[in-house]
Amino acid sequence: MVTVVVGTQWGDEGKGKIIDTLAGQHDIVARYQGGANAGHTVVWNNQKFVFHLIPSGLLHHNVVGVLGNGVVLDPFSFFHEMTDLENRGIDFTNRLFIAENAHLTLPYHKILDQIEDNKRGKEKLGTTGRGIGTTYADKYGRIGVRVADFLNEEVFVKKLNIALELKNYLFQQYYRESTINVEQLVEEYSKYRKKFRELAIDVSAYLNDAIEHGKTILAEGAQGTFLDIDFGTYPYVTASNPISGGACTGLGISPKKITKIIGVAKAYTTRVGMGPFPTEIKDDLNEKLRTAGNEFGATTGRPRRCGWFDAVIVKYAAMLNGLDELIITKLDVLSGLKTIKVGVKYYYKGDEINKYPLDTNVFENVEVEYKAFQGWDENISSVSDFYHLPANAKKYIEKIEELVNTKITAISVGSSRDQIISR
Repeated sequence: MVTVVVGTQWGDEGKGKIIDTLAGQHDIVARYQGGANAGHTVVWNNQKFVFHLIPSGLLHHNVVGVLGNGVVLDPFSFFHEMTDLENRGIDFTNRLFIAENAHLTLPYHKILDQIEDNKRGKEKLGTTGRGIGTTYADKYGRIGVRVADFLNEEVFVKKLNIALELKNYLFQQYYRESTINVEQLVEEYSKYRKKFRELAIDVSAYLNDAIEHGKTILAEGAQGTFLDIDFGTYPYVTASNPISGGACTGLGISPKKITKIIGVAKAYTTRVGMGPFPTEIKDDLNEKLRTAGNEFGATTGRPRRCGWFDAVIVKYAAMLNGLDELIITKLDVLSGLKTIKVGVKYYYKGDEINKYPLDTNVFENVEVEYKAFQGWDENISSVSDFYHLPANAKKYIEKIEELVNTKITAISVGSSRDQIISR
């Protein structure tokens, strides 16, 4: 059985907590795309854990974690994160593996990422600067360096020379930056080789064998549907496919093997960085939601832009991902608001648009029609039964369910593992 968990907005929906909650019912948690730009926060035993590359289900000590070929792996970030978690009591012995055909994010990828985004000036994308897009660009430009290449020093040197012939020309002649020395980079990264040999496997073969033997797999993506390179608000997107289809290419498993797809949506909407955001709140309530929901990036610390729940995009995400069910997070953050709005329809130049438009120029200029709901004053963070929620909170959830045409099976009302309501 393979269950895929996807974000249905612009990421930061609280997938880390949901993965952590579901992981205890699975044998393997498999990350299928993204890189060290991800930030999945899990609260366990009153401690906060932030996962960037390592699958966020590994707080369960009986769960195996794998990083698929669709992930771009920064060795420095990976081992720093691994060491930090080990120092906090998490044992990864025989239960963490990486795909030998995953691509590596190296220092020049991060430098180029930051330079290129700054060169865009007013049109900058607001990337995390972690070298994700530039690593994927090399992957598709066929000058990338994979884990398997790194394991063989001779091959690693050869691949670096090919890549850096172009990169160093750009650094020196175009950007007027310092060049990268191949020998120095090889020496600096040699300390990771032994550990990589212990962790590198054919993830596709491993997962397919596990499926054949009845193991249960939880596939974890980073970011969200509308940061997808193909279906998101291009060019304000990530460089991979966070949608459910990305799990197949990012792990090497057939679509026939996927048995359930779960979407995660915040009870309102947030977006970090640049890009269109039709339901963004422009008044003081933006800051109020940000403070109440602790809406700051887990990776960069950047403040997130806050807005009302957008039923148009979540309904489109349900269709695109083939959702079987939806989980709503951070409902507790809305407590105390007199009125809560939901975006239900778009208009562009006076014409109604009943779905998310793929044309970003249209999307960033739509006007939103809202439906208003009465709020509730009660603190719901300790509620564990749907029927014990305030009447207006229940109406809000039921209306969202109707608008996005997807069954809502759980509601998160706090950051801890046990603050979740099953329906």
